[in-house]
Parts: sequence; C-alpha cells; structure tokens
Amino acid sequence: MEIITAENLKFIYKTASGEKIALDDINLKIFSGEFIAIIGTNGSGKSTLAKHFNALLKPTEGKVFVENLDTADEKNLWEIRSKVGMVFQNPDNEIVAAIVEDDVAFGPENLGISPKEIKNRVDFALNTVGMIDYKKFSPSKLSGGQKQRIAIAGAVAMKTKIIVFDEPTAMLDPQGRAEVLKTIKKLHAQGLTIILITHFMDEAAQAEKIFLMESGKIIKRGTPQEIFSDVKEIKKSGLDVPAPVELADRLRRKNFKLPKNILSAEGFSEAILKLKK
Repeated sequence: MEIITAENLKFIYKTASGEKIALDDINLKIFSGEFIAIIGTNGSGKSTLAKHFNALLKPTEGKVFVENLDTADEKNLWEIRSKVGMVFQNPDNEIVAAIVEDDVAFGPENLGISPKEIKNRVDFALNTVGMIDYKKFSPSKLSGGQKQRIAIAGAVAMKTKIIVFDEPTAMLDPQGRAEVLKTIKKLHAQGLTIILITHFMDEAAQAEKIFLMESGKIIKRGTPQEIFSDVKEIKKSGLDVPAPVELADRLRRKNFKLPKNILSAEGFSEAILKLKK
C-alpha cells in the first residue's frame, strides 16, 4: 500500500538574492514497510524533501500525500505528524525534558493520552531502542548515540507508522552510529516504514531501495545493488561508494571474477573465499 506519494513536487526557497529551486518536479511513491535511503551531495535537496513528508515544509507546486492526506491542507497537519515521526542530526536539539522517561512521554502527553497508556508507551519505546535501564537518567549524562536513541523512542511512543531520519548519525562517533543504525533496522523489522537521509554510503547500502538526488531531482532509483553497480557514475555525482564496493570494483578491473552484488565486508569476504576454492 502506498503510504507517501509526491506528485510533481516543486519547492522554491526565497532568499535575499532571489529564488532558489530546491526541489524540481519530484515524483515518488513509498510503500508501507519499506526501508528507503535518500542520498546526494550537500544542496541536492534530500533534507528539503524529507521535511515535506511530515509537512514541516509545504509544496510550492505539486502535491504530497501521507496516506491520502494532503500535506498542504492545514486541517490534516496534526494527523500527518502523528503518522510521520522525524529524527534529526543533533539529538540535543530534540530533548525537551530533564529525565529520559519524561522526554519520551512528551509527545503522547500532547495527544491527551491517559497516564497509564503513556507509561506503557514509554516503557515499550525505551525497550524497543534498548534504553529502558536509562529511563530515570538525565539526558545530559548520555552519549550522543544514546541521546539519539532517546529521540527515536519519542517517535516510537507516538506510535508513528513512518520515521524519517534526517542525517541521524552525522554527529556521532562510530559506536554511536552503529547503535543508531541497529535501532533503525530493528524498527524496520517490526514493520515501520523507514526513510533514511544519509551521506554514509554503508548505511544507504542496508536499505531496500535508494533514491539518488542531484540539483533537486531524483536522478536514479533502485536497489543498493543497482545504485552502486556503476562506481564511476556514483563518483560523478560527487559521492563515494561503500568501501567493499570500491575494493571489489578495483579487483574486477584487475580481472578478478567477483560478483556485482557485493555491498558489505561480509559479502566481500565470502566472494574472496570462493575465489580461493
């Protein structure tokens, strides 16, 4: 079932020097339960697109629908945001309370949900992101990765169907990145629709489908294998490829018979072992 649709979406920023087209004739469909990664260089429009999915921005032209709700219609705003959660780069900007459980409860409290149901939701959300043991902690005592998982718990507690992650690991160390990505994959396995905006290609490679953006347009879409199959084309767009993809490509150019579907270190190791047999 289609859960997000964009039709001829165009968005224009007004600046002091004039107008800038940030999104130019975007058409897409995202289906319930998908894990989508959106990649592109800085200024490609990926974060601007993400903010249209829960009506933080509204189209200059065209339409965006969330479960058939028009994001440009003010009366749909609350319902759309209860369906689509957002997690941003800096978790410190998203924390609103002095205690972890109070922070996670903030969204459900604004929905007027009963205290008993809020407690159940908070405990469920913290268990989901592996942070239940920290419910009485101050967020200021947590690591960057832990804070980001608290921000994710806030979206889970709202019982959103879709979570949009806008560069959620950009400010984290490798351990924090791993914690957050593990949580994202767990949420997807539980049936949530995941949209991940990232400049880490190894993260994008773990999605089911990738949209590649350039100058406000989606210039390519497909599985990670399809997107990363042409290393030269990806680099021409100003992006890197996952390290195993790069290494496998170099070895193929030296006549090693490696498959085209290598995306991970594990896949690369398996392919090398097969060569030795």
